[in-house]
Amino acid sequence: MLLHDTSIVYGRYLRQSLRSRFALLFGVLMPLLYLVFFGPLLTGLPLGGSGSSWQVLVPGLLLQLGLFGALFSGFVIILEQGQGVVERMRVTPVSRLALLLGRVLRDATVFVFQAVLLVVAAVAMGLRAPLAGILIGFAFVGLLTASLASLSYALAMKVRTPHEFGPLVNAVSMPSMLLSGLMLPMTLGPAWLDVLSHFMPLRYLVDAMRDAYVGSYLSAHMLYGALVSLGLTALAVTVGTRVFRTAGA
Repeated sequence: MLLHDTSIVYGRYLRQSLRSRFALLFGVLMPLLYLVFFGPLLTGLPLGGSGSSWQVLVPGLLLQLGLFGALFSGFVIILEQGQGVVERMRVTPVSRLALLLGRVLRDATVFVFQAVLLVVAAVAMGLRAPLAGILIGFAFVGLLTASLASLSYALAMKVRTPHEFGPLVNAVSMPSMLLSGLMLPMTLGPAWLDVLSHFMPLRYLVDAMRDAYVGSYLSAHMLYGALVSLGLTALAVTVGTRVFRTAGA
């Protein structure tokens, strides 16, 4: 029953996304601009790790794509509440967990697709990475999207207005980007900043993906990244489901 309900919700929202092809491509624009205009500045610079500058930058851009896209996905819930869509779904026998999972899986599908486009562009720019590492990176993007989208939908169910939602999301997204080392490894900064960054869950995903992109699959970074991403996803889906149930979505 849950799988059936989830597939229905997933199909509904995926069809909406496919009808808006411009939005699909526009979502990858910001990381693509970083790739084109910021990436060449790093070529040849000592970045404190193994691999080329592209193997350092591209994993961060992929996670940036998931970070900003997933956190702002809750705007859809706010719009649907204003249009009565959420209320109409509430009176159906569809599982509340399915209402969340269908949306989250759609988001993960969209952002992994955009991640593929970004990697193709990065390869054209000079990225060289093992296929297994690239596929592992896509898995991390999917898990990050699932966790952050779940939290975003939960937050949107609570605040209910764009004026409240936007500032709260910005207050989370910007520190997460700056303190996780998405653009450059945090080990390049002062020791206190590197220590502070370890309190950001996204830091562990970034380090794991950079190891994957140089073919280091059994490192401590990979283990910590996998544990953090799986734990964060499980926690976020649990929180999101509880909010959907108590809010009557």
